[in-house]
Amino acid sequence: MKRFPSGQYGRQRLQFFPAPYRAPLRAFAGLVFPWDGERVLLADICGRGWCIPSGRVEAFETSLDAVRREALEEAGAVLKDLQYIGCYHISERREVRWADCFVARIERLVEIGMKEESKGRRLATLEELPEIYHLWNPLTMMVFEHSREILTRQDRLMGVTIPCPAASAVGTSSPTL
Repeated sequence: MKRFPSGQYGRQRLQFFPAPYRAPLRAFAGLVFPWDGERVLLADICGRGWCIPSGRVEAFETSLDAVRREALEEAGAVLKDLQYIGCYHISERREVRWADCFVARIERLVEIGMKEESKGRRLATLEELPEIYHLWNPLTMMVFEHSREILTRQDRLMGVTIPCPAASAVGTSSPTL
C-alpha cells in the first residue's frame, strides 16, 4: 500500500489513508477531485482560494451525497463515476475528525449554486496546481496524483485512452469558466 506523508493545515495535523481503508467514525466532511480528462476542477472559495469542492456532511446526508451537493454549489459541476479513494484523519490536540475523499468525472458544468460562497471555477492541470492551490504540500500533491491514477486505471480497464500530459500541455490552461 502506498504511504502518504503527513501534512498541516493551521494547527491541524492531516494524514491520508487510501481505500480500502474506511474511517472508524462518520465523516464530518467530504472532498471530491472532479476531473475532465487531464484537468481537475477547482472552485475559488471565499476566504480559502482555489481548491477542490468540499464541505461538511449534513445530518441527513452520506459523504457521497455531500460531495455531489458541494460540487454543484461551489463549482456548478454535475458529477458521474464517483469513487471513494480514501479518507483524511484530521487531528488537533485531542479532537479527531475524518473526511472522506472521492474522485469523479465531470458530466457537465452548470451555473454555480452558491455564489456567496464561490467566486468562480477553473480547470487546472497537475502542473499548474502548485502555483494556484490554496494549500499545496507533499501530502496534497500525492492525494491529487492518487486521484488521477485511479481514474487512469479505470480508463485502462474500460479501454479508454487519455492523451499524454506532455502532448496536451500546450493550451491546457483554462481561465475561470
